Amino acid sequence: MGIAMANLVSLLVLAVALMPLPAADQGWVSLFNGKDLDGWKANENPSTFSVQDGAIVAKGPRSHLFYVGPVRNANFKNFELKVDVMTLPGANGGIYIHTEYQDKGWPAKGFEIQVNNSYDKDPRRTGSLYEVQDVTEKLVPDNVWFTEHIVVKGDTIVVRVNDKEVVRWTQPPDWKGTRGFPARRIDSGTIALQGHDPGSTVYYKNILIRPLD
Repeated sequence: MGIAMANLVSLLVLAVALMPLPAADQGWVSLFNGKDLDGWKANENPSTFSVQDGAIVAKGPRSHLFYVGPVRNANFKNFELKVDVMTLPGANGGIYIHTEYQDKGWPAKGFEIQVNNSYDKDPRRTGSLYEVQDVTEKLVPDNVWFTEHIVVKGDTIVVRVNDKEVVRWTQPPDWKGTRGFPARRIDSGTIALQGHDPGSTVYYKNILIRPLD
């Protein structure tokens, strides 16, 4: 092999080595297969959730869709979570963490990361750590896909919207939850998606988690 060819081979090897690894090779695991709701369980109004074009659609009466699949036995403590989301005008939704399945009502356990770009009845906008550290700025428009990136490590929760950090909150030692929700605290639990009301349509896809413990 000539010197020029050897240099070319070396450059190709280096280029391959520097290529980003697929998500699975970095510890990321998908919680949604893009085809059906296998591994997920809806509570009070199951018909609120469906799968269309590779996305979970939340449209209908209040309901919450809980991950109950095999990854970590649906129990996560320290992790990164990425979810691609799109809202239609007037939609309200959310992503719950450290929660657990319940038959009806707003999830009592864990935190909600808000999804709201134009639902004006609630001033808490997309990215809010609901009623804990709220965001009032409209960060993204309706009808456009965006990413919510949630990191939980130790006593700190970080929320990014399209790579912009909007929340960084550390739970105080004397934290007692929020009004009416004493179990809204860092613990461990599953992930849930919110269907808020019949007037809301929210799409969720590419639901990836990377355990950090």
